[in-house]
Amino acid sequence: MPTCPLCACPHSRHFHRDARRDYYRCDNCRLVFVPPEQRLSPEQERAVYDQHQNRPDDPGYRRFLSRLFEPLQHRLAPGASGLDFGAGPGPTLSLMFEEAGHPMAIYDPFYAPDASVLERRYDFITATEVVEHLFAPGRELGRLAALLPSGGWLGLMTKRVTGEAAFARWHYILDPTHVCFFSEASFEWLAAHLGMSVEFPGADVALLQKK
Repeated sequence: MPTCPLCACPHSRHFHRDARRDYYRCDNCRLVFVPPEQRLSPEQERAVYDQHQNRPDDPGYRRFLSRLFEPLQHRLAPGASGLDFGAGPGPTLSLMFEEAGHPMAIYDPFYAPDASVLERRYDFITATEVVEHLFAPGRELGRLAALLPSGGWLGLMTKRVTGEAAFARWHYILDPTHVCFFSEASFEWLAAHLGMSVEFPGADVALLQKK
């Protein structure tokens, strides 16, 4: 069985199979994931992302992002600085925070690949519709948490796994770039592993605070 890309546990069970891929669930952190040999190449990934039509001037897209923006912004001190990780081809969440008075940096491996921003410290870090794309979420999220001070926030937005029957008919697994699927248990494991607390202010939002 494949090793879990979140907690590195070698024990997982086959969870689901569709016409294109297999999905395994980790016995330890409950992450559901696609095995490495069934992931897209970087070129194939980029081709999918290039089709995205997200724009900062789209009110609907801003409403979508507000599910993370609003609960996190309420928890931030005035002027707190942030990083939007995985900003995509049309960075918008960073603009929303800048409009609210928060200096922002952005990083995206395809569209804003300046890795020097990953060497700075931030009061908060956001990743919206990102963690489901990560090949090594344990390593990547650990690296982000290390950039936060005590009391800093990691705001994540992704749809969560509920049960096996719902997973089988879930539209979220149809996107070939989605390879990791978190449940509340997965986020609770992650928070404990990183020395953080976690709360779920919305159906798709997890806010982790460094202790």
